[in-house]
Amino acid sequence: MSYLLHIDSSAMSTGSVSRQVAETFLTAWQQENPAGRVVHRDLGAAPVPHLTADGITARFVDPDARTPAQAEAMALQEELVDELLGAGAYLFTVPMYNMSIPSTFKAWLDQVMISGRTIGTKDLPTAGRPAVVVASRGGAYGEGTPRAGWDHVVPFLTTALNGMLGLEVEFVVPELTMAARNPAMAELRPAADASRTRAHEEAGLHAQKIAARLLV
Repeated sequence: MSYLLHIDSSAMSTGSVSRQVAETFLTAWQQENPAGRVVHRDLGAAPVPHLTADGITARFVDPDARTPAQAEAMALQEELVDELLGAGAYLFTVPMYNMSIPSTFKAWLDQVMISGRTIGTKDLPTAGRPAVVVASRGGAYGEGTPRAGWDHVVPFLTTALNGMLGLEVEFVVPELTMAARNPAMAELRPAADASRTRAHEEAGLHAQKIAARLLV
């Protein structure tokens, strides 16, 4: 079985709920597949650069005609794309920052989403591969909540990861993560605890199912 690509985008190295839930996934994954390899890229600790003009134009220039800056930018894209395409399954931790995804994760997407290579082709190279997104958020944004409709994480990533890359995406969404720190949210702490518990359970189940599927 090819490896699991694990991309973290939380800026927090400790105390991150998305990272904690991801660890539950990884523990269950390794129990099902002890010999399996995990390739980890931590965008919080080592962010990839945002896409530049050199990175964009390099895609349309013959390799021998690229400037040094274009060649350098393209080398990074090739590294990230090879890492993406080499995986058989994906684990993304993408906490909500100001209603959307962290800029570090958007930068990674911009580097790997290349028309004619990873997107925009009749047969997408990653089509049908399983992916789990741990999309934690400090509040609640579901139907009936005061901020319903403010979630621009799940809709965007559904379009990008499923619609564009063809991945089979499952979302694990621990909510109300700020309740433990914010006195104004004290009454929501039981709901936050329940959401976190459910997220850990879902992460473990997804890991077991995906590992079993890929080991067949």
